[in-house]
Amino acid sequence: MIVYGRQAVREALRGRRAVRRVFATESAARAGWLEGVAVEVVAEPRIEALAASPDHQGICAEADPYPYADAADLLAPADALVVCLDEVQDPRNLGAVCRVAECAGAAGAVIPQRRAAEITPAVCRASAGAVEHLAVARVRNLADWLGEAKSTGAWVYGAALEDAVPYERPDYRGRVVVVLGSEGRGLRPRTALTCDELVALPVRGRVGSLNVSAAAAALLYGILHFRSRGS
Repeated sequence: MIVYGRQAVREALRGRRAVRRVFATESAARAGWLEGVAVEVVAEPRIEALAASPDHQGICAEADPYPYADAADLLAPADALVVCLDEVQDPRNLGAVCRVAECAGAAGAVIPQRRAAEITPAVCRASAGAVEHLAVARVRNLADWLGEAKSTGAWVYGAALEDAVPYERPDYRGRVVVVLGSEGRGLRPRTALTCDELVALPVRGRVGSLNVSAAAAALLYGILHFRSRGS
């Protein structure tokens, strides 16, 4: 996989997978964090061709395939906080949610294998390299996995606009799984039915809903705030 962009490459060098080669323009190669890294200095058109994107910031790297996690391992901690995305297809949204989840200290993220974005170079770039540190798992059937999560004692909360309780009402101690729906459509009916409870963020303006990454940020940091008060 070709990873591109300064932060994505920097975190790949610090992450779990091997980085085989780094390519950079002459100016980008002078970055202090590349000290000690073997960099192949090439012209900018070469970087753009390798990255297949103009958003490369003068640097890209050839890395091993993305190492997906085992979904069952994410719930090992007694206070695991896991975010699930129900058929989110925009790689920028997936990357942004992964960045939020990693910054919030989530145990990981779960995405479906079909009809959903996967970890691609664009997702690595959008996450600012957070996917190199966050455990991301892919599952064949999200609703089935949520059922398995509940069998471990986890409580599953789905973000919704209707038939939902205010997000600050539940008790978020212990294992918690937060599920967010796809762009425009929200949670699929079976996914919503699998949740223990649906929760809603307050919407007081004229726009009817938040972007999925903004909703993820509000919910995950709201949970962190709840847990800090209860500790």
